Amino acid sequence: MTSPQAFEASSLAIPGLAHGFFGRSGGVSTGVYGSLNGGVGSRDAPASVEENKARMAQRLGVASGRLLVPYQIHSAEALVVSEPWTPENRPRCDGLATRTRGLALGVTGADCGMLLLVDAAEGVIGAAHAGWKGALYGVIEATLAAMEGLGARRKNIRVALGPMIDAESYEVGPEFVERFVNEAPGFRRFFAPSPKPGHAMFDLPGFIEMRAAQAEVASFEDIRVSTYTNEESCFSYRRSVHRGEADYGRLVSAIALI
Repeated sequence: MTSPQAFEASSLAIPGLAHGFFGRSGGVSTGVYGSLNGGVGSRDAPASVEENKARMAQRLGVASGRLLVPYQIHSAEALVVSEPWTPENRPRCDGLATRTRGLALGVTGADCGMLLLVDAAEGVIGAAHAGWKGALYGVIEATLAAMEGLGARRKNIRVALGPMIDAESYEVGPEFVERFVNEAPGFRRFFAPSPKPGHAMFDLPGFIEMRAAQAEVASFEDIRVSTYTNEESCFSYRRSVHRGEADYGRLVSAIALI
């Protein structure tokens, strides 16, 4: 069996902690999903997605079925978990936290930010899916709060950001810019002129880093892998749209106390 490809963050190289920002190779899916598609919400064969997730769980050192990925809704909702859920009880949220060993927390993405978090001293981990909406309205802060509810301390929490769309590839319209500026005029600095009149290029990674810094976490690491430009390694929703493809695969980023 081919071992799944995974990027790693140097700040998360901690004894007793396993993590991986999984790329798109090392799975069994085919076509636009080739090959390590972790998206239950895609139109890929469910059996292929389950096999891919089992391979990721194995690489993390947890039992198959103990890699938990929520039903993501682009929210600012985070949930504390202590045991696996059944498929029909999959929670609708975008952040997870636990202190249970042998349980892997995961999120999916195909341009959105995927964050893995740990307070190694207190033995608490978290994972968050931060698209523009979640990043703007508080999913990072909600995940940190869920971790604090388990005993984590903000000043000890390390945060790592996985593959996501880069600022040079994320073009948005004027109404998008207006939404951010209405929240805080200073957010305008995350937008640069676009070649297309009236549009702008959005630095979502920079915005996420700013929100983490404002939350006063111990450290923040961006592994700086662009989903849009790294086709061999990453799925990208925006790239699939630009090409007129019918669907796209999803990357998984996951963390576990082992």
